Amino acid sequence: MPSPTAGRILSIQSHVAFGYVGGKAAVFPLQCLGYDVDVVNTVNFSNHSGYGRFGGSRATAAELAKMFELMELNGLLLCERLLTGYVPGAEALAAVKDLAIRMKQKNPELIYLLDPVLGDSGKLYVSPECIPIYREALQYSTVITPNWFEVEVLTDTKITDPASLRKALRVLHETYHVPNVVISSIPLKVWLRAALPSSAQPPHTTNTDADFLACIASSTEGTPGSEGGTAPSAVHARCIPCLPGYFSGVGRGRCSRRRPGRHQTVTTTARLSAHFQHSNYQHLKASPPLTSTAKPLGTSSLPRSAQSHLVRVSLRTNPFVWRWISVRSSLK
Repeated sequence: MPSPTAGRILSIQSHVAFGYVGGKAAVFPLQCLGYDVDVVNTVNFSNHSGYGRFGGSRATAAELAKMFELMELNGLLLCERLLTGYVPGAEALAAVKDLAIRMKQKNPELIYLLDPVLGDSGKLYVSPECIPIYREALQYSTVITPNWFEVEVLTDTKITDPASLRKALRVLHETYHVPNVVISSIPLKVWLRAALPSSAQPPHTTNTDADFLACIASSTEGTPGSEGGTAPSAVHARCIPCLPGYFSGVGRGRCSRRRPGRHQTVTTTARLSAHFQHSNYQHLKASPPLTSTAKPLGTSSLPRSAQSHLVRVSLRTNPFVWRWISVRSSLK
């Protein structure tokens, strides 16, 4: 049997003609990092739904299954990494999950980064029937990158304090056997800030919830499947400054001072997918490649940074759109 092709990633995500969300926000950064990216679009839309008006087509389960079948028959699924994001509907999601299972069975060393796109800020924007399918897929993943709401949904745990956060992580590690969890964004409430070590504390502000979000990474120290099971997890955190404004490319929710743009979440996912190695399989940390995108794309205050890295679109929502080409040197 041929060995997996080094430096090749299969990306299964949404696609938009305008803006950067889903595959549009992930593929270019991965290519900048030197990867060949095979792309399967789960939707083809004019733009993301935050504009109020959008349209296009959604791939059906049958269409996805047929595409995967032909790729497999032609020997085109020999990638070393798999990245999956937004999938419309439970049946289509099941087709993606079945492919991930087959790829993992054929190549146990496959690095599978699963972004379980369910919703944001207390609201689902996929069918509830997707939840058990994602839960079933978790055990085949190498890394998952949910936001705080998706963690709550997947673990059926409301995150309100350090104890409930630890409980949610235990459920993901021990019940669903996920070795590496990266919570891409969690509001920096007073209780969370108080629990962070001094090295992870943000600069002092009077309104921590509005100015910063936290990225939490948790990795099991034991080897999955080894005698005695997995050891308690090592947890790392990093605070991410929020930018004021409404940004095109958010995808999973509108971007204001209280939420990161979806471009950042997807790009973080893409960069993590590219940088992750089995050598650090048990010691995932919130390293610079994980969250540094926030800095080069907007450390200076808006609108100055908007003038250099963003273009404002004259639409009803009046959002910003990131100019990826002008910041490509910051993606590596």
